[in-house]
Amino acid sequence: MNVDWSHLWLYVSPPILGGVIGYFTNDIAIKMLFRPYRALYIGGRRIPFTPGLIPANQERLAKNISDTIMGSLLTPEELQNLARRLLETERVQGAILWLLQMALDQIKSDREQKTAKIIAGILRDLLGESLPRLLKVLARQEDFLEVQINQIFDQVLLEFQLNEEQATRLADWFIEVVLPPDVIRLAIIDFLSDRTIQTIDETFREKTSGTYWVVANLFGLRNTLARLRTYCLDEKEISNSRIGELIQDLRMSDRLRQFLQSISLQNLPISTVRQLRKTTRESVRHYLQAKGSDLLQGLSDSVDWENIAILLVNRLSTSPIVTASLEVVSTELALILERYLERDLEKIVAQTIPILNIDQVIVDRVKSTSPADLEAAIEGIVKNELQAIVTLGGILGFVVGLLQVGFLYFSRQ
Repeated sequence: MNVDWSHLWLYVSPPILGGVIGYFTNDIAIKMLFRPYRALYIGGRRIPFTPGLIPANQERLAKNISDTIMGSLLTPEELQNLARRLLETERVQGAILWLLQMALDQIKSDREQKTAKIIAGILRDLLGESLPRLLKVLARQEDFLEVQINQIFDQVLLEFQLNEEQATRLADWFIEVVLPPDVIRLAIIDFLSDRTIQTIDETFREKTSGTYWVVANLFGLRNTLARLRTYCLDEKEISNSRIGELIQDLRMSDRLRQFLQSISLQNLPISTVRQLRKTTRESVRHYLQAKGSDLLQGLSDSVDWENIAILLVNRLSTSPIVTASLEVVSTELALILERYLERDLEKIVAQTIPILNIDQVIVDRVKSTSPADLEAAIEGIVKNELQAIVTLGGILGFVVGLLQVGFLYFSRQ
């Protein structure tokens, strides 16, 4: 079979041209998906296919991408599974522990003592405002602090008794401070008024008999008592000295010590003790009801809460017990959160989706992306696939050219 080599270009050009056309046609088609980025105009008329397909339909593309992601990928069930994986107990415990440690470090480095000021305000409000109002309400109840006061009465007051040292100190204090000789002297002067002296003298005359009657009626007590009063008034130092000597001679300190040591509620009758306990309880309740609020408010005003709060915060921030308990606290909080999520995770996710507004975020993100960045992003994902389409177009064009050459060859034969 003879081939006319002068017509070789008729057989070579179709595959080559087909391959070139197929290659560059696909390449141009892919480029036209993104370019031009903006519409082009000639004589006020927009050139067809400008801008590119994706820039021209970027808003609709963003909506379709959002619908696809939210409808197929980020469904509520998938978000719940994602939340469960993110909120595993170990991860939550670690996050809570980190937050607690950061908070503790922040408290240690807080030079303005903000935490201490907050705690001081809480303590001041608790003791100065909240607790007085609560105490006033609770004190109206008949059984308020009944058990506690009875317990204090039975275990403290009922069994309380001064020992020898305590009784001695109290007796000495009583004689030296409460009833010193000068106080006794003034008490004698106040007691021996003219009316009192007259009453004593008349009573002594009327109600005595025998030798005492003779003494009372012959000598009387009026002059004696009047002289005693005058002596106490005129001779202050000597009177105080004589009274002091009398106190020592009579051993008043020892007598008073013995008396104080003998004082005990256990020596009283049972009925008296019961009545005293009831009276004590009612007195405490009535006092708290009437003046408890003022007492607590006055106590709150007299306390330097900021200084106390600073000491408290500094002590807790450096306490090894607090540091060691952070892990335990974080574990317990993580378990509480886990139980809460097991019960209400579906509800939480359902409430979170509208708040997050993920679909609108996707739409806004795609719309705000420039066509060039969108092209680069898509090509970065499917670059090899797009190049394969271009290459495939060239191969198909080449094959079509071969088929055309074969058809031409056989038709000439």
